[in-house]
Amino acid sequence: MSVAGNTPFSFSIDAVCPVTGARAGTLRTPRGEIQTPVFMPVGTLATVKAMAPFELEEMGAQIILSNTYHLYLRPGAEIVSGAGGLHEFMQWKHPILTDSGGFQVFSLSTLNRISDEGVRCQSHLDGSPHIMDPEWSMAVQRHLGSDIAMCFDQCAPYPCSRQEAEEAVRRTSLWADRSREAHMREWAGENRQALFGIVQGSVFEDLRLRSAEELIPLDFPGYAVGGLSVGEPHGDMYRILDSLKNVLPSGKPRYLMGVGRPDNLVEGVARGIDMFDCVLPTRNGRNGTLFTPEGAMNIKKKEYEKDFTPPVEGCDCYACRTFTRAYLRHLYRTGEILASRLCSWHNLRFLIRLGEQMRSSILEGSFPQFRKSFMERYSGGFSS
Repeated sequence: MSVAGNTPFSFSIDAVCPVTGARAGTLRTPRGEIQTPVFMPVGTLATVKAMAPFELEEMGAQIILSNTYHLYLRPGAEIVSGAGGLHEFMQWKHPILTDSGGFQVFSLSTLNRISDEGVRCQSHLDGSPHIMDPEWSMAVQRHLGSDIAMCFDQCAPYPCSRQEAEEAVRRTSLWADRSREAHMREWAGENRQALFGIVQGSVFEDLRLRSAEELIPLDFPGYAVGGLSVGEPHGDMYRILDSLKNVLPSGKPRYLMGVGRPDNLVEGVARGIDMFDCVLPTRNGRNGTLFTPEGAMNIKKKEYEKDFTPPVEGCDCYACRTFTRAYLRHLYRTGEILASRLCSWHNLRFLIRLGEQMRSSILEGSFPQFRKSFMERYSGGFSS
């Protein structure tokens, strides 16, 4: 497997907002630097839906995410490894983060049986039996060759009882320790893939604090907050992030998993989050919903039939620089593939640019004003 260089993974903070604690940082990996706050497009099956790698580069993507479980099933980790790793397989030369497969413990719960040893599951594709555990996850992520790997964890559903959340925290800590040990064995001391721990605990603040306190001594290079954006009210998400803000190590990157609504990104950064990912921009793009500073725009509405203005005024993405609302509506009405591509392009660029804007405002000392202006203008309207 080819790996670009052997640069140690590191993270430095370039500026901190004195009012909110929002951070602008630089995350260094063997395949390049990542400036935070950053939104990571999701390429579940070694492709960001409807987007070519050079288009992701053009829109400013610095890092993308791929899915361990799905790539393990198709085409298989050994095939990806044989191609030279995920970067060579998909021709993306920049950093990649892989999730652990742990989220599938939650999302495919009807096909799974969970114990401390791991997860016995059936493939959602053909029903074939598989065993997922921390050792499996680290081995697959080693074959994929991502720059950042995630510990195998258990995400509690929402709503869930305190007992269910507590059990998920206990098991996540157990699996984090096993993930760390297996990761060290897989890489035999090579500093080419960083492993992040994942804080669980649902909406129970004390369980979140317990999870963080159990993971911090393992000294991971970064920490993620999992198990949010799974149906809980946004106020609960913010409350949990507030509780973790001064607990997670300040000198390490913080990653809020599966969150992609524009307002959630702004409020997450205000609570010290550095990294985000979500399928929302491409999923909504395929359905004709555009991100705008005011909230959601359904470009398929008849009111745009003769609207020859840019889809979103002031946006610098290819779709908005080149085409009109009337044209995008026409593409959807006629079932053209280009409709999904252009709207996905816009939505991805919108979130990537939002990260860039927040970083600039933190560096300039104006993040509180940026946050206030953004949230006053934004009205939401997106389905999660």
